[in-house]
Amino acid sequence: MATMTVKGAIRETTTWSIGLSVMMMIGGVLAMAVPPIAGLTVTLMFGWLLIVAGVLHLGFAWGADRTSTIVGEVLIAVLYGAIGVYLLAHPAVGLASLTLALAAYLVMKGILEGVMAFTLRPLPGSGWLLFDGLLTIAVAAMIAASWPASTVWAIGVLVGVALLSSGLTRLMVSIAVRRTLA
Repeated sequence: MATMTVKGAIRETTTWSIGLSVMMMIGGVLAMAVPPIAGLTVTLMFGWLLIVAGVLHLGFAWGADRTSTIVGEVLIAVLYGAIGVYLLAHPAVGLASLTLALAAYLVMKGILEGVMAFTLRPLPGSGWLLFDGLLTIAVAAMIAASWPASTVWAIGVLVGVALLSSGLTRLMVSIAVRRTLA
């Protein structure tokens, strides 16, 4: 068996990383191009994740030793499973609910970033936290003000932006690692 050098291993790893980066960026562009399909896909994935989480909680209940723990785990499992099945059966309604939940999350995140900005005010860069907080609240207001119409675009566009940004970041890091080999 041939042994691989460290340079060879890094080169192979960065090749795979660059390929993944490109796929993430393509996925991000597609999600932004067709946000309703991306949003429904996220809703279906979330439904399946809740079902899996429900099954895991049943497993935790099986291994529990106290009655209160068993009952609690079973109730959580039933709740997760029921919501997951509902999301799979009614993805459009689930997407509307996720969109409202997203708007509420963004408001809370924006407020917390504003509080952090004022707490860290004497430090350099704290203004950027305030800017990010205000921008986040503005996006949340846009989503909430146009709900339920925002259901069609909000989740899909935001997932697309996140995929594109993550893919681009991963690509730049992979290229930088490769350059250190030269």
